[in-house]
Amino acid sequence: MFFALDGFLFAGWVVRIPAIKQQTGASASTLGLALLGVSAGAVITMMLTGRLCRRYGSHAVTVACGVLLPLSIALPAQTHSALSLGLVLLVFGAAYGGMNVAMNSAAVDLVAALRRPVMPSFHAAFSLGGMVGAGLGGLVAGGLSASTHLFLLAGVGLLVTAFAGPSLLRHRPAPAAVEAADPREPKQRLSPRARRIVVLFGVIALCTAYGEGALADWGALHLEQDLGAHPGLAAAGYALFALTMTAGRLTGTLLLERLGQTRTLVFGGATAAAGMLLGSLAPTAWLALAGFAVTGLGLANIFPVAVGRAGELAGPSGVAAASTLGYGGMLLGPPAIGFLADWFSLPVALTTVALLAAAAAVLGYTARNATTSAPV
Repeated sequence: MFFALDGFLFAGWVVRIPAIKQQTGASASTLGLALLGVSAGAVITMMLTGRLCRRYGSHAVTVACGVLLPLSIALPAQTHSALSLGLVLLVFGAAYGGMNVAMNSAAVDLVAALRRPVMPSFHAAFSLGGMVGAGLGGLVAGGLSASTHLFLLAGVGLLVTAFAGPSLLRHRPAPAAVEAADPREPKQRLSPRARRIVVLFGVIALCTAYGEGALADWGALHLEQDLGAHPGLAAAGYALFALTMTAGRLTGTLLLERLGQTRTLVFGGATAAAGMLLGSLAPTAWLALAGFAVTGLGLANIFPVAVGRAGELAGPSGVAAASTLGYGGMLLGPPAIGFLADWFSLPVALTTVALLAAAAAVLGYTARNATTSAPV
């Protein structure tokens, strides 16, 4: 439920970016700098969240972030300049980043307890929440102001946390998972090789988070501004991307069991690269939507595999390190695409997503000999 809530709230925010852009009067480049606040806030808090998870437990930190995230989502619609938007997005990003590290750490413990590669299923819940949030956002985009919409999302988020939080707080991770995540245990001391593996998977996460962030922040603008799509159809672009990503993640456990990590990473990166070339360069909105759908299928399981593997190696610290590198992709993405859109065009800027997806495929193949304790 917390994975789904995270995706639902984030998608509800991103589909209102065009309205917030108009409200603040920001250009593409200044909007990109303002959107940097989300990623900057997330990255700043991620390593701190790893330490908080070790001290207080990932379940408690997840619930705390489940309160902070809904409270912060109502803030962007109250701004009227790019500067104030960037400042409040720092707060939103901090809550979002904390939630991601905490809930992924809790999921890693459950994966260890189940002894099955079910990490993609948790991320499928995130994508499902994103699909629902974007779909509802598209439906209400023409009838509700951004302020009212985000205020309602805040209320929904607090209700979900109030419902699911007590149950999560009553259950602690399995003893074996806690022991594996305890940094005081000698076996948890990482060798330089293990640290390099964590960084490698973090860079893979970076390449794919760049793509997810680009479609979230710029997909609707591309459809509406460059291809003349109706605001509702433009919002549906991210919903379709989230739908195919959900479908890909629901089959992720089966793919990992049958294909292994390396093939899953390589095939996913190659598929996403092809899809995003179509999505960014297609002459019509419908072809671009098809490209977004293929991109969602390709990116679906790369981030969960990368973060899950880092968590297996180093517990919450590994999750935090890989997530921080991953959200570095979102940190670089908004301003990079914004400036490239001003210098060239938004379609050309979005082709960088295909380039980094291809890089993720290459790095995934490189990691075939690095995953010493998991099937490749």
